[in-house]
Order: sequence, then structure tokens, then C-alpha cells
Amino acid sequence: MIEASAEVYSSLHRRFKGDLVRPGDTGFEDAHAIWNGMVARKPGLIARCADVSDVQSAVRAASETGILTAIRCGGHSLAGFSTCDGGLVIDLSRMRQVTVDPEARRARIAGGCLLGSIDSATQKAGLVFPSGVVSHTGASGLILGGGTGWLTRRFGLSCDNVEGFTLVTADSSLVRANSKENPDLFWALRGGGGNFGVVTEFEVKLHPLTSVVLAEGLTPQPDIRGLLECWRDFMAEAPLDFKWNIDLRLASPLNKVPLALRGRPVAASSLIWTGDPEAGRPYLQRALSLCSRDSVSSKIVPFINLQTMADSDFPHGRRYYTKSGYFSYLDDGSINRLVEAVATIPTSETQIELAYLGGAAARIGADETAFGDRSSPFILNLLANWSEPSADDGNVAWIRGIFDKLRPAMKPGVYINFMSGDEQYRVPEAYHQRWDRMVAVKSHYDPNNFFRLNQNVPPWKA
Repeated sequence: MIEASAEVYSSLHRRFKGDLVRPGDTGFEDAHAIWNGMVARKPGLIARCADVSDVQSAVRAASETGILTAIRCGGHSLAGFSTCDGGLVIDLSRMRQVTVDPEARRARIAGGCLLGSIDSATQKAGLVFPSGVVSHTGASGLILGGGTGWLTRRFGLSCDNVEGFTLVTADSSLVRANSKENPDLFWALRGGGGNFGVVTEFEVKLHPLTSVVLAEGLTPQPDIRGLLECWRDFMAEAPLDFKWNIDLRLASPLNKVPLALRGRPVAASSLIWTGDPEAGRPYLQRALSLCSRDSVSSKIVPFINLQTMADSDFPHGRRYYTKSGYFSYLDDGSINRLVEAVATIPTSETQIELAYLGGAAARIGADETAFGDRSSPFILNLLANWSEPSADDGNVAWIRGIFDKLRPAMKPGVYINFMSGDEQYRVPEAYHQRWDRMVAVKSHYDPNNFFRLNQNVPPWKA
């Protein structure tokens, strides 16, 4: 692999406009680090591309040598697919241009953008692109896997708001995919992950929005069961403007939390209303009535602020492990198991995340995109978050144990952006009846499985 990385370097260095960074070079240690501290790998070469031609050159050189290749945008892959040992990392972090057309409510987004790059540009025009909730996340990985966040119910998944892709495929060709050009590839890129190439530009729809009502509250442990039962039934009839997420976790020990709840198991409700504030008041009040009164807050916040509020909770370098799945209906038995689980959470940063999808995301036909499951509105993410390597085994075991107890009531399926690196066996489950179509597209555009560091869909002959 060392020889292969040297060969790629030799092939690229005279015509490459970006940066070629090797072990021992100044800046290599920072350049090869990724978000999930559990993944410690050392590539033989990082090709930090300046433009599309650099991406094509890097893919061509890598393909010719057969070197293991990872694609990095924001480095946020939970599974650690943003890097590799001894191989090549094609890094798009220099490609973060965003061009907004306010009148058409459209934007062109370069492949290396972070979510914060997009929000900063679109909010200047009073517009939003529906995406995730942590601003230092890479947009490409999020969008290609589907993309859920605060605005999913109102405007759909991130991938639902993409009208065109430009990508470099495994033979280094530059290919466009939209509803008219390469429609099979356009279908697969909306939810199919990084299986088909390096996306260098997204053409996306934008929506008018500059602020939301944000409400928060904590429910103490004895009342969590009642809260979950209400949430389950309430969200089935909730309007598109209403998003209610619940995290089961240990309350923060900080002063902003009521003294009686600090460090105790709680359900943390985070709610937003994207419509007229007065129209949303009854929905917010109903949800907040199930929270401890002295923990409740409600305010209008700029959307740009909302998008950065979770940044400090998920910093680079901490250790993360997840298991995820869907429920068609959150039955009483599963609620009981969730209530039991919150009492055993191992760290104050670990949480059981519950979100209700539906809304605009559910209005897209099941076969219109490759994205997994739109029919099951309840999405669960068990997310362990800790700092010390010595605690790895305990945290991973806790997540796996809770998941095994909940799994029998879940509908088969998984959101690929919430998958850890040990779940390749679940990839067919993520796509259900779409699997054969996914394999066909993969076999056409990447027959040798060059792009395999992802939640991989192997081509037929690989």
C-alpha cells in the first residue's frame, strides 16, 4: 500500500492544483483526523482537491494503481469511511462554494461543503436548504444518505430537495444526473450513499424561512412513559410545521437545569414550529405541559442559530457508536423497554434519540428515490458518546444490548447515516425491495467496486 500511495503521488504531483499531504508532512496530523475518535487510521496520501479536474485526476490515478480510496467531505462518517489505512483519501474540503439564486430559490453547492457553509449563504437570501442539525457535518454524506433534520417534516429529506448531481465516476468521467439525464443514477444517488462516485456539485431547491419557534423542556423519570405515549399518538395528527424530538438521557449537571433533575434520567423534548408563532402555540403548550414546569423555555430563534446549537454536543475527536432502526408503531412494550434503558445510560453524553418523520418526507413515493423507509415514521437512534478509549467495550456493549431488546418490535430497515462500521450485513435491509435496482446501478457505474468505503452495495461481479 505504501508503494501504491507513492505511485499515486508520483502520478499527481506535477499537475495537481490542490495539496498532496503525506505522513510526515506539516499538517498531516490535522489533515487525517476525522470526527469519530474511535476510528484511528493513517492514510498513505491525502489529495486535497482544488477543483473538479483534481478530483478526476485523483480518481484516475487511484483506479490505475488499485489503491484503497476513501472520500472525505466533512469527515463525519460514523463508520469512519472518511479515511483508510495506507490508502488514498480524496479530500474535498477546499471545495466549499455555494451559489444562491434567490429569485429561483435554487442553489449550487460544491461537494466539500459543510452544512454551515450552506446555511450561511442561503440565510443571506432568507432561504433554507433542509439538512442536518450539526453545522460541521459534511453536506455530501448527509445528502447522499437521505438527510434528516429539523425541517424534514416541513420540506422533506435533504435528498428530496436535490434536482441534479454532478459527479466523478469510477472511470474518472464527469457525469450529470437529474430527472432527464441518467435518471437511474439520479434515483440511486438520493439515498444510496457514496456508492456511485464523488459528487462535486449539487443543484438544490431552497425554501423561505429565517426563524422558528424553539421550545424545550425536561420530563423526570417517573413521567417518561406517559410522555412517550402522548408523543406517539399526538405526532400522528400533528401539522407539518411541528417537529418534536425526544432524547432520553441523563440531565446536565449545569445550573440551567433544575436542581432536582441534575444528573438524573430524563426525557428532553426539543420542539420547533416553522409557521406563524401564534398558530403553533397550542401544539407547543400541549407538549410542554408534559415537562417539568421549571425546565421549560420557548423563544423565537434565527434559523442560523438553531443550526449550530448542537455543535458543542458532538465535537470532533470524541468516540461515537450507534445502532438505529424504525418502528411502524411505538408499542407499549417498546416504551417500557425504553423507560428501563434510560435508567442504565452509561454517560451523560449518551442518548436515545427518538424522532417522528412523516409529513413532507412521507409524501414522496417509496419507489421515487433509493432512500430506505418512508412508511415507518418512528426513527430510533441509540447514540453512545464518550471520551476515553478504555470505555469503548462498555459503551458498545450497552448500545448493542438495548438494540437487541428493541429489535423484535422494529420494522426491518435502517437509516444508513446512523450506521456504525460493523453493520455491512444490514445494508440490504436498508434498501428492502430496492436492493436489486441499487445493484444494477452500481454495476453499471462502478463495476469493480472502486467506491467501496461506504455502506456498500457490491456490483454483480465484485
